[in-house]
Amino acid sequence: MNVVNHFAPPPHLLNNRRSPSRNFYSSPSTMASRKRKADDEGSGGDDDRMSASPSGSPAVATRPLPRHSTKRMRTNISGRPLPLPRLLETLSPDEMRTLLQSICDRHPDIGSEVVSTAPRPSVQSTLETLGKYEANFRSAFPFGNRTSSDYAYNRVRQQLVELLDALKDFTPHFLPPNEAQPATSLAFLDGVTDMIHRLPEWDTFQHNRHKHDAYEEMAKAWAAVIREAAKKAGGIQLQYGRWDQKIAKHNEDSGGRMQEAVNELRTSLGWLGNDTPNPATGGQADTMSIRQQLLNGTYGMSSPVPVGPW
Repeated sequence: MNVVNHFAPPPHLLNNRRSPSRNFYSSPSTMASRKRKADDEGSGGDDDRMSASPSGSPAVATRPLPRHSTKRMRTNISGRPLPLPRLLETLSPDEMRTLLQSICDRHPDIGSEVVSTAPRPSVQSTLETLGKYEANFRSAFPFGNRTSSDYAYNRVRQQLVELLDALKDFTPHFLPPNEAQPATSLAFLDGVTDMIHRLPEWDTFQHNRHKHDAYEEMAKAWAAVIREAAKKAGGIQLQYGRWDQKIAKHNEDSGGRMQEAVNELRTSLGWLGNDTPNPATGGQADTMSIRQQLLNGTYGMSSPVPVGPW
């Protein structure tokens, strides 16, 4: 009896009925593809689970990450001088004038450019500047002492000289031919002459030399402006600007020290003629009366001229 030995195959060679037939040996590319697919599916599920929120709860807004500026502020790692615009901002008007004057003194060409390009001073601004000198002069007087005494004069002499020097420097700017408008010249002279009137009369006669010299210079300035005004528009500003009354009043307040201006006005009004109609009103009659006295050289002769302490 022949006995046939049947050997059963190993279990791993038998087909597994529970799983589909597949090749046991798989290539590495196939395994990597399957792994990526599984990872993609797993990550999608996690996002779905994270994005899901319970019913009725508010959704949490995603906060953007702060963007850091790449521009860094400049740090002062070492000292350095101020830029010119910042330096000029710190200067006071007096310091600015002193600085500009110093630069112009060292560089005359810059000074000439400043003079040619700077705006012309007006009558108002110039009188305000002179008013500051007058205020310094007034504030220098000692308390409890007569303003006309020798002690007061010695205390304010420096401020007095500064005021009169400024007046001498500013006056030529408003005279012809530098100033072409007689009205501007007359307005300036009217203001500075009033300023001279306000100066005190000192007890010692020699101390009044400054004021008397100022009157003399002002009389010459008035005469020059009157001559120029008489040449323009038939001297209409002298005829109808009441300057005859103003100049006569200045001469009276100065104690007759502005007679040169009065004489020039008499000459100008004389050749302008006396064909002005006779006025009927009182104010115009007074004007014509003063003008006639100026023409005749008799104005102020009937009334004494007040001269005394300030």
